[in-house]
Amino acid sequence: MTDFVFENPGKTPKEIDILGANRFETYTRTRVGCRGVVIRDGNILLSHEIKSGWYLVPGGGMEEGETPEACCVREVEEETGTIVRPLRHFLTINEYYEEYRYIDYYFVCEPVGQGTIRLTEAERRRGLEPLWLPLNEAVEMFSRHQDYAAVSEEKRGVYLREYVALSEYLKQYQAG
Repeated sequence: MTDFVFENPGKTPKEIDILGANRFETYTRTRVGCRGVVIRDGNILLSHEIKSGWYLVPGGGMEEGETPEACCVREVEEETGTIVRPLRHFLTINEYYEEYRYIDYYFVCEPVGQGTIRLTEAERRRGLEPLWLPLNEAVEMFSRHQDYAAVSEEKRGVYLREYVALSEYLKQYQAG
């Protein structure tokens, strides 16, 4: 199954659409989330699900009345225990799969302190732990998203999203 990635140039922050091959003609459900790209000494902070082996840029769903920045700060701390300050909203990814539209706001974040990990029951069951991984290794890992197509469409889609986000981060921040 192949996704189609479309960039919408000229917008700030950049906006990218990922159109899943299994998308419906129209979406009926929307989920909005925020994710924090936290880099320190060439390493990126990821959430690692021990039981499944998945890696994710930390983040999650926005709560009623919450700003995207506040959601990013809350989610990164809840998943990793790291307190961050969002510096810039650099990317919005819209994903379309089946009847869903998933909107993820990606922020470049600065680590500013240590807080408390507060996992949901589902995250505890999956064995979610924070992990610092060299940025180039994370990009390489996420670049292999198509390897999961036959095993897990969800993992393939998540890794594609993270690959697109980190590739865009590198374009915007490594270039100058």
